[in-house]
Amino acid sequence: MTLNVYLSGEIHTDWREQIEQGCEALDLPITFTSAVTNHEASDAAGDFLGAEENNFWRDHKSAKINAIRIKTLIESCDIAVIRFGEKYKQWNAAFDAGYCAALGTPFITLHGEDIIHPLKEVDAAAMAWTTSPEQVVEILKYVVSQK
Repeated sequence: MTLNVYLSGEIHTDWREQIEQGCEALDLPITFTSAVTNHEASDAAGDFLGAEENNFWRDHKSAKINAIRIKTLIESCDIAVIRFGEKYKQWNAAFDAGYCAALGTPFITLHGEDIIHPLKEVDAAAMAWTTSPEQVVEILKYVVSQK
């Protein structure tokens, strides 16, 4: 079995790389995809459609361009891992979790214990809640390796 895993959420730490490297070290048959993680590039995704004086419209255009990628990748993934970080609130990650839930796509949440309460509904829809990239790797290993 080869899995297509979508990595969603926080972009300010190396959690994606930790999961990818952990799965690579175990030679797991997994392909990873993600939203654009370069903050400036993501914010400017719609700039080629024309300059905007109002930041709302700039953000609106860029969000729609980014959504083309995100929707396509979520709709084609087997599992999503959704990371909620400590520094910023990832409203986009919560949206991705809701989208996975609506599609019936299994997802794993990754976050610290300090935000259990605000994420209780998201975690209730998740197939697993993890606190470390290593735990995610162990789940993925189990999913692809067990017969």
